[in-house]
Amino acid sequence: MELKQGDKAPEFTSKDQHGNTISLSDFRGKKVVLYFYPKDNTPGCTAEACDFRDNYQSLKAKGFEILGVSTDDEKSHKKFVDKFELPFTLLADTEKDIVEKYGVWVEKSMYGKKYMGTDRKTFVIDENGLIQTIISKVDTKNASAQLLEAIA
Repeated sequence: MELKQGDKAPEFTSKDQHGNTISLSDFRGKKVVLYFYPKDNTPGCTAEACDFRDNYQSLKAKGFEILGVSTDDEKSHKKFVDKFELPFTLLADTEKDIVEKYGVWVEKSMYGKKYMGTDRKTFVIDENGLIQTIISKVDTKNASAQLLEAIA
């Protein structure tokens, strides 16, 4: 079942880059930008993370918490965060629980070869845990501006 605007955001619990346990319910009462990306340290994913980093303070000022999710492990996330000085939380979804719940674990194709991977997608979740906006075609270099435009 595909999630849509107005749906209750699926609950999850995972480990962040520091090994802390984080749940979506920890952010009840706050707006959450939950963004899914394929892999740490790849060009598009780095551009997207750095755009969120560069606009982090203005997003925080608007009341947003940012959570990035990929199927990479905590150690990979820690290196990615340290290398690019990312000020927000990255969640390790090595069991593919979160990507499955949000419908972003999909069949992809590269050079004619099919494989399963994470679809780059951003969900904006409101203070009540409802999906406010879904951005399916993410502009990695302008993810923050695209996000703000989508919720305006």
